[in-house]
Amino acid sequence: MLILLTNDDGIYAPGLAAMERQLRRLGEVCVVAPAAEQSGVGHSITYLTPLIVKEVYHGDRRWGWAVEGSPADCVKIAVDKLCPQRPDLVVSGINGGLNAGINVLYSGTVAAAIEGAFCGITSIAVSLEFDEHAAFDRAAALARGIIEQLLRQDGGPSRLYNLNIPTDALAGTPVVRPVPMAVTPYGDEYERRTDPWGRDYYWATGNPPVDVADDTDLSVLGRGEVSLTPLAYDMTARDTLARMKQWTFPTEGLLTADDAPPAPPTAGPIVRSMRKTQRVKKG
Repeated sequence: MLILLTNDDGIYAPGLAAMERQLRRLGEVCVVAPAAEQSGVGHSITYLTPLIVKEVYHGDRRWGWAVEGSPADCVKIAVDKLCPQRPDLVVSGINGGLNAGINVLYSGTVAAAIEGAFCGITSIAVSLEFDEHAAFDRAAALARGIIEQLLRQDGGPSRLYNLNIPTDALAGTPVVRPVPMAVTPYGDEYERRTDPWGRDYYWATGNPPVDVADDTDLSVLGRGEVSLTPLAYDMTARDTLARMKQWTFPTEGLLTADDAPPAPPTAGPIVRSMRKTQRVKKG
């Protein structure tokens, strides 16, 4: 079995190395990961600049390929060009920090797994609760065991999973819960601050969600249990779509000469203002 291993923390991340050591017990591992950390980039892909790819070695052993791009870029180019053959499995992680609840939508770790599923390959995102001294080796051993069990199940030709491991689960006998992702909003707030030049900026506080529903990834993680969520990338709201088929959308008279778009604004005055401000401050 050929396993494509990637992440969003970068090719030198300890979670990636720990996962690679465990996955070698299951088959051949091809590592293709971002050259630098790409946390929070979601499912972005590179169109307007070239993808620079460099081989990385650990001593005399080729470790993998570093890609100057996103996690999704890594999977796309790995499947098309870098893997010796089409992978049988894609694993993304281990991420340093949980990717649960609506964070799934922002996560580069999960996006890489979704890209693998796009290609028709069973894919699993693996994340570990953040800790300055994270036990990546123990988490990787647990993840590998869960992956082995998933592969033995009859879940269809192509499956997509999101696995989250809390730190407490590594202290004893972990409990694995298949649960849906929570959709509770996070308490995002922004602190207003001032930099040394007197300019205002804002910093996201990252407050945790409140009123978390029972039996979701966030609730079981809060109890110190491992969450395992099957995902689907088809985001069509089918109930609404069924109702919309009965709607009508008349378009007569919607496009007239009076509705011509205005000319776009120019950036000239703003650029000149910034340059003037910089000259004053430097002087």
